[in-house]
Amino acid sequence: MTRLPAAAAAATRIDVVRITNGPERHGEPMTGCVVGHWEGPAVAEMLAVVGKIPTAQVTLCGFSPGWGIRAYAGPDEPPLYEAAFCYGCDQVWVWGPLVPEALHRQTFDSASPYAQYLRLRFREEGPA
Repeated sequence: MTRLPAAAAAATRIDVVRITNGPERHGEPMTGCVVGHWEGPAVAEMLAVVGKIPTAQVTLCGFSPGWGIRAYAGPDEPPLYEAAFCYGCDQVWVWGPLVPEALHRQTFDSASPYAQYLRLRFREEGPA
């Protein structure tokens, strides 16, 4: 299962990012437009969906994520963590000040129902 940092429990808002560039290296910021927000009950719902996505074998695509999330604890605080999802190579990169190294690079089964639901929700927020 895809694991999020313990800080995930403190999230009150998640920005959905349509990634247009990078990150080239782990920990670099995602470049792209914030196309939507999840707040209130949607935060817990979507974090539960991410947590249920099974792991998978990595396929080689060069890591070219199309969607990402930024989780916040409050309106005037920096992100708790960011996660970039690449549906081509089935990898998710997670980074932030409270993200342990063991969670930095993970695999996910992009064909699983939970991953497909996550992508559907991403696409509902902004242009595919």
